[in-house]
Order: sequence, then structure tokens, then C-alpha cells
Amino acid sequence: MRVVLAEDSVLLREGLVRLLEEAGATVVAAVGDGTELVAAVAEHEPEVAVVDVRMPPSFTDEGLRASLEIRRTHPKVGILVLSQYVEESYATDLLEAGGGVGYLLKDRVSKLTDLADALQRVAAGGTVLDPEVVSALLTKRRRKDPLAGLSRREREVLELMAQGRTNTAIGRLMVITQGAVEKHISSIFTKLELPPSSDDHRRVMAVLAWMEG
Repeated sequence: MRVVLAEDSVLLREGLVRLLEEAGATVVAAVGDGTELVAAVAEHEPEVAVVDVRMPPSFTDEGLRASLEIRRTHPKVGILVLSQYVEESYATDLLEAGGGVGYLLKDRVSKLTDLADALQRVAAGGTVLDPEVVSALLTKRRRKDPLAGLSRREREVLELMAQGRTNTAIGRLMVITQGAVEKHISSIFTKLELPPSSDDHRRVMAVLAWMEG
């Protein structure tokens, strides 16, 4: 398997070259920044690009942006991120770019067989995620889900609100009192952190939250 490696630290780069070759890969290029990575992939057309997220000049998301560019111009090239950090937004962006993606933490790659397996799976179009990355993504999903804190009954009320039902109609359909409907709606507004204003405005904002969720 032909691999292009992007890692800005010379010592880490040399170590990763040996590690990848011991895992059965042929490292056709080893570069130090995102621009060189994109150029190396265009030149060598490897099966997989192994990428660090934080590289020069700003050490923020150069590796990610280079990876997304590679997915756009060379969609068959797999991307395996080896990072010291769990970058939730970066992992999400990569996953949204399609299959053939992996995200592993450098400190947890302890077995050559695991690295070799990850390379093979990514090259074949599969997805490989470190358990810590999975945990972070699930936590982020729960944190961002605006409906996560609603009860089943509150979700039912909100769904009927989204259908344009009045409070009276909601009470009739759910066989509950008008007071119970108002209590559910008040709780929905509180849990969705919609501050007091006109009820119509808050209803619209609540419905938008339901659509997003």
C-alpha cells in the first residue's frame, strides 16, 4: 500500500515512516505541511494519506483543510488522521466528507497490527475511529441536540405545535386538559432556553428547534 505522510515534527515524521513501513505500507512521500501534502498526493496518488491535524503555519486546522481538499480532488484516496488531540469538529468534518476516513490518537496506536488494519480499512473505503473520538462525538451530539432534555410527552406536544395545532387542538388530540398543554409548552420553552417574549415568537423558535433535532 502506498502512503503519503504529513507530520510537521521531523522526529515524529521519521518515527512514523518506520512505523508505517513496519505495518506493511510504502511511504512514497513524507512532508511537513498541508500544502506539501496536497502536492504530494497529486504527484504520487497514494491509497492513503496519513495526516496530522495541526501543522504550520498556524498549527490549527491545516491538516484538516488539506484533507478536505484531497477528498475533493482525489476522492479515492483514504484519509487516516493521527493526532495527539480529540478534535471533535475536525472529526465531524472528515466524516461528513464520506467513507475512507480514520481518526486515531497517536498515543493509543500501540500495535502494528492495529495500524495495519486501520490502513487497510481506510484504503477500502471504511471508517476507523478511536474509541475516545467516538465518545467525544457522541457527547458533542448529545450536547448539541436541542431536544435531548425533552420528555416524551413534551416531544409529542412540540410535534403537534410544528404541525400548526393550537393549544386547544393539542389538548383534544392528546386527551389532556388545556392547563396540562400550557404546562408542557412552558416546560418546552424553558428547556430550549427560549426567554419570555411573544408566545408566537417562542412557538416559532421551538418548532425550528424541533426541525433541527
